Amino acid sequence: MNLRFILIMLCLLVTTFAKAEITLPKIFSNEMVLQRETDVLLYGWADPNEEFTIYTSWNDETVAVKTGNNAKWEITVKTPEAGGPFQIIFKGGKNEITLKDVLIGEVWLCSGQSNMEWSANSKIANRDFEVENANYPNIRLFTVAKRTAKYPQEDVAGTWVACSPETMQDFSAVAYFFARKVQKELNIPIGLIDNAWGASSAEVWTPDAVFKAYPELVEAHKKVETNKWVTVEKSTLYNGMIAPLTKFKIAGTLWYQGEANTANAESYHELFSKMITSWRTEWNDDFPFYYVQIAPFKYDQEFAGGMVRDQQQKTLALKNTGMAMTSDICTTENIHPLNKQDVGLRLANIALKNHYGLLANTEVYGPLYESFEVDGNQLKVNFSNADGLYNKGKKITLFEVSNAAGEWSSAKAKLKNNEVVVSSKEVKNPTGVRYAFKSTDIGTLFNAAGLPASTFVSE
Repeated sequence: MNLRFILIMLCLLVTTFAKAEITLPKIFSNEMVLQRETDVLLYGWADPNEEFTIYTSWNDETVAVKTGNNAKWEITVKTPEAGGPFQIIFKGGKNEITLKDVLIGEVWLCSGQSNMEWSANSKIANRDFEVENANYPNIRLFTVAKRTAKYPQEDVAGTWVACSPETMQDFSAVAYFFARKVQKELNIPIGLIDNAWGASSAEVWTPDAVFKAYPELVEAHKKVETNKWVTVEKSTLYNGMIAPLTKFKIAGTLWYQGEANTANAESYHELFSKMITSWRTEWNDDFPFYYVQIAPFKYDQEFAGGMVRDQQQKTLALKNTGMAMTSDICTTENIHPLNKQDVGLRLANIALKNHYGLLANTEVYGPLYESFEVDGNQLKVNFSNADGLYNKGKKITLFEVSNAAGEWSSAKAKLKNNEVVVSSKEVKNPTGVRYAFKSTDIGTLFNAAGLPASTFVSE
């Protein structure tokens, strides 16, 4: 009997007697949060055709599970009202896993580029005070490790931790301030999944199926330039960081991105809408999708920033979406505004009013363009969310009107009956209107809630 044969036999014996244990995705761990009052999918891997049990302490029930020939298993369990801590015990013939300190509450996925990724340690306003007071044990944080993939994956790297001054420092500040406000109002556990990567374009977060169905988006993607911080290869972050989570039940998504798409701003509305729809399709859930309108900044292109902001406000036509405006809490010199508190607060107010049915008498949006009426050589511009419409400063600036040839001229503007009346000596018969459309334009038009009007261009 030669040595090679002996080694082969030993390998076979090790394989035969090795314990193929129950394995869970990383999103299931101690200190996790599961979505409340719904059907939640538990899933993972084990031996092919292995039988084991899952015990959930919130209902004191045990269910039997059996893997298929593919060594995968999944089972749906019902979650109760918010509360905890609970335990989940997976018990098989070869191993046992106990998940401890499991809370039931609201889970939000938080994604985008650097302004979503931005943490207290990246520098935010009032940083030391915010870190020192970030002691919220019922807010739980999960940071998805940065990974790219050519094809959709089944697992991510990361673990759940309770929010504390130590763990909050490197977590998304916008997401944290969102959760702090929502938990204050709902008084239930909040789970946050931080899934962002600085400098990423929307294309890398979008499934490949979208590009196959809409080839014009492939052409538009070619305008996005490479950078030193993240790949620009389409779908790669979706495959590595989003696809593995699509079985995990969430309440909704927060999104802060758009700066990286100024190179192909004219197609952002189509891309962004298709991306949102594709995520909902993969989750099989029309969950709320709330996003931040990018702030004015000195981009290389004069109008690129304004175009993205306009495309973002047009995306509100998609059902169950909401947009937080930020033009009043920024400077054009910093692409990363340090006031992340108000960004998180505005997103939270949108969620509390639209998704949770609270804040009934609170306005959560700035004025949004609705339509215009031609009145001789003037246009009467109508807005929604415009109660108490006012201007900061003596003159209303940043309005422009266009002629039949599509040429734009600066316009004079005045307030009248909660409308803005605009006109220009250069344009006798105006056919269109736009507002705060340059990349650096910081508007001065607000509603009574103190929220700024959105950039827009009329159709």
